[in-house]
Amino acid sequence: EKAKLLRSQPAQIVEPKGLLYVQQREFAVTTPKDGSVSVLGSDDATTCHIVVLRHTGSGATCLTHCDGSDTEAEVSLIMSSVKSFSNTTGYGRLEVHLVGGFNDDRQLSQKLTNQLLRAFDLQPDDVHLVTFCVTELNDREEKDIHFPIIYGIAVNVKTAEIFPATFPEKGPDEDLRSAHVLTGATLTNIYDAKMEQLHIGPYFWRPFPHVDFWLEQDDKQILQNLSTSPLAEPPHFVSHIRSTLTFLKEHPFPSRSLFPDRKPRIYKKNEEGLWEQVCSDKI
Repeated sequence: EKAKLLRSQPAQIVEPKGLLYVQQREFAVTTPKDGSVSVLGSDDATTCHIVVLRHTGSGATCLTHCDGSDTEAEVSLIMSSVKSFSNTTGYGRLEVHLVGGFNDDRQLSQKLTNQLLRAFDLQPDDVHLVTFCVTELNDREEKDIHFPIIYGIAVNVKTAEIFPATFPEKGPDEDLRSAHVLTGATLTNIYDAKMEQLHIGPYFWRPFPHVDFWLEQDDKQILQNLSTSPLAEPPHFVSHIRSTLTFLKEHPFPSRSLFPDRKPRIYKKNEEGLWEQVCSDKI
């Protein structure tokens, strides 16, 4: 019933003001007390799942975008991150919302759904499954081709409302964060809720193999080879991958060009509610 209700809502466009956008293999956790961030969100999930874990007592809310790379470790990580904000409250319970995936040919969505359910089931704490809109419950068919119904969701940290969403602005440092994923990152926490700061990096990778070869390929080749579900990708998938590959070509050694001082890039929300980079010497 809950999945049906969620699927029936049109996707809302979430503007950057007050938004913390979470990319694949990233997570962020905050509480309703946060003066900078009121919405956590992520989209472009095809076989990936977006997970929202919330403690009803403290209101601590975590959103992550999982792709099945190491589900058990990722679930433990988001559990401990939410619990670290929730120790003071004796009441309330942990609730989880799972959204994403579809009936893809390779059954990657189904596999990830099972991994997530198992990982939450293995937790010593009670976790209540509140929203389950994944794989076959998030699937639509058009001319024998399957697509996800919902590609992205947002959660309002203040009201706990969860809704289908798209995000015109996926920054800051979109290419840098995507490059981190493409070079094999593990799940990364990008937000310090106590300081209300977004921390990106420092990230290090080796030069991306055959980057020139990939950049020479046409759109069809990129789609076929660099997507888990070529037929169901959003229209901007190829341009996003090209942009990330170009970034990797420009920065083969991020320790020299991006993070020479081994410090993260730090952002805070300004008066307009938009991310602004903070000089690291002010911290």
